[in-house]
Amino acid sequence: MAIAIAAERSGAGKTTVTLALLSFLARQKFSVQSFKVGPDYIDPMFHTEVTQRPCRNLDPVLTSTQYVRDCFTRHCYSADYALVEGVMGLFDGVAIPPQLQFEKPGSESISDFASTAHIARLLDIPILLVVDCSKLSGSVAAIVHGYRSFDPRLRFAGVVLNRVGSDRHLELLENALEPLSIPVLGVLRRNQEITLPDRHLGLVPTAEHPQLHRFFDQLADMASRSFDWQKLLPLLEVEPSPISQVQSPVINTKSVRIGIARDRAFNFYYQDNLDLLTQLGAQLIPWSPLHDSSPPPDLHGLYFGGGFPEVFAAQLADNQTACQAVHKAIQTQLPTYAECGGLMYLCQHLTDFDNKTWNLVGAIPAQSVMSPRLTLGYRHGTVLHSNFILNPNETVWGHEFHRSQLSPLAPQPLFQLTGLSPDFSLYNEGWGNSQLHASYLHLHWGTQTFIAHSFLQHCQGFQNL
Repeated sequence: MAIAIAAERSGAGKTTVTLALLSFLARQKFSVQSFKVGPDYIDPMFHTEVTQRPCRNLDPVLTSTQYVRDCFTRHCYSADYALVEGVMGLFDGVAIPPQLQFEKPGSESISDFASTAHIARLLDIPILLVVDCSKLSGSVAAIVHGYRSFDPRLRFAGVVLNRVGSDRHLELLENALEPLSIPVLGVLRRNQEITLPDRHLGLVPTAEHPQLHRFFDQLADMASRSFDWQKLLPLLEVEPSPISQVQSPVINTKSVRIGIARDRAFNFYYQDNLDLLTQLGAQLIPWSPLHDSSPPPDLHGLYFGGGFPEVFAAQLADNQTACQAVHKAIQTQLPTYAECGGLMYLCQHLTDFDNKTWNLVGAIPAQSVMSPRLTLGYRHGTVLHSNFILNPNETVWGHEFHRSQLSPLAPQPLFQLTGLSPDFSLYNEGWGNSQLHASYLHLHWGTQTFIAHSFLQHCQGFQNL
């Protein structure tokens, strides 16, 4: 079994609770598999750093409901304990518009599609509800009762009372909850010292925290005295289950070498994408556009994930030898796949939040400009013009999350994008040609495996030149 860590709203503390549970279990040398609901990259980085085991995203919009089940079963298989960190509030999901429901079977009557509640139903796991009690006393009972009774299909393991101010405050909360007969499995006191800094796209990633393991030790200490482990451990324990039904990709034995940008500026990757490339025969060679003078030698492809090039623009621009090497590689037709931050790096210029402009790779004749405007949400993309990955009229599901805009737009954009809101305005996006795919759209390849296949086929073609 496993539990889903949910909350009544964003900011209630479910990430802190999740990391505290993981830190305590990891300290005991248990093998712990974690999952994150939704498209987020940064929370999974923290999970992975704690457990030393890749966190997996569970997102039925980017993949499918069946993929979510299969992913959960496959990666729990060899773990002692497992938990799922939710997204936003318990019932905060999306409604798939009628014209796109054929793309997402099973979404027709689900208004909370891809919510924590939806994932808990799919996996048949109980919920641990985190409640921010900083401005509550007796009203906590109404909140917990409402969440527990709203959907009778859900099972609740208990609640965690977060940001409790004093013993008297705790007494008032427990007295209010007593008639509900719901277990209080954790009590976390207000603690201003146990916090993580954030910025314009969420938490600051793990690579930028020099004292991260000290933070995890603090969380483990807190967890040891704050949770009812006698009741929690049986809920978290993984039950043996067959794994033979999960299909593995067909292995392609002809290996290709793909240079993958991995440093503080580029670290947004779905582990399932990397696994798929490896299972298909690719050798992933990490390198740093911040520190290395060029990509590794003898590559057959380049992969740039998202990240924060705007934060490290000065350092990226100072490393002009790397910029020039990447530009030359793309000019020589080296297959290159870039998402969001990777797209920005391949542009001629990047203008940061201080309105300073930096020269970058220049493979794309455009400038990325940071702005206060946040572009956020799931996107359904229809391919307008082919490149080495996609063909006209193919469709993909992806996610956008950025505060930059490109100018000018591509003369022959890759995608026409639509969102899930009824009043969403269609727009075109993405750059591509016979060896380049560059887009703001983050794609999970779990049910779109043709992306990895196409990428590797062209890498093999380059290898044979």
